[in-house]
Amino acid sequence: MAVLLRQYKEGNVSEAQVIAGMQRAGVEDLGFAEVDQARERRQGFPEVIYAAGKTQEQVAAIMASLLSGSRQSVMATRADREMYEFVKARIPEAEYQEAARIIYVRRPTRAVDLSRKILILTAGTSDIPVAEEARLTAELWGNEVVTHYDCGVAGIHRLFAHMRDIEEARVIIVVAGMEGALVSVVGGLTDKPVIAVPTSVGYGASFHGLTALLAMLSSCAAGVSVVNIDNGFGAGVLASKINRLD
Repeated sequence: MAVLLRQYKEGNVSEAQVIAGMQRAGVEDLGFAEVDQARERRQGFPEVIYAAGKTQEQVAAIMASLLSGSRQSVMATRADREMYEFVKARIPEAEYQEAARIIYVRRPTRAVDLSRKILILTAGTSDIPVAEEARLTAELWGNEVVTHYDCGVAGIHRLFAHMRDIEEARVIIVVAGMEGALVSVVGGLTDKPVIAVPTSVGYGASFHGLTALLAMLSSCAAGVSVVNIDNGFGAGVLASKINRLD
């Protein structure tokens, strides 16, 4: 891009050529997808594939493209085992995490700072799939992650058993469905950023996670941010970015 702008400044290329070059920069056109190969430079991590709604062939092709353009880990979220088997036959180094529903190729590029910990807490066992999506995302981004599952407010003494990890964490992800109360409790116990993830776990009046979402948005605990329902991936990315700040 710098070369193109210098050529424009010197009068060797036109404005239209510069605009066209900027539009094409860092993009690999696969016909059905335009792979953003420049995302790693902008955000520190390659583009992540959302596998739901894509064919097996499309996911495999996009993953192969990303692997060719990056030295970092590559991942496809919301994938099932059948899709993984298809990708694995074409990309032998691909792995699969069943609970998280993520196909990934792990490429460690730097040492993990063990003093900078992300803590993930779930209210119940049913929230684990969303928490695992957050955990694996954060780990693939090069973070040390600690997890404690099934420590919700119905037995709050279970949460207090993990106070040391709550105090030591730099960022805390709280995953909860039903009424989503755990995030307010955790938010009141720590001075660290808390990322709340509402899940679609619960009976009828939970409205597939809407009740937990609204409760978390309405939390009286200061310093709580909220991602979308079941969005463990988004929570893992945000926690990673916060954890990297000096």
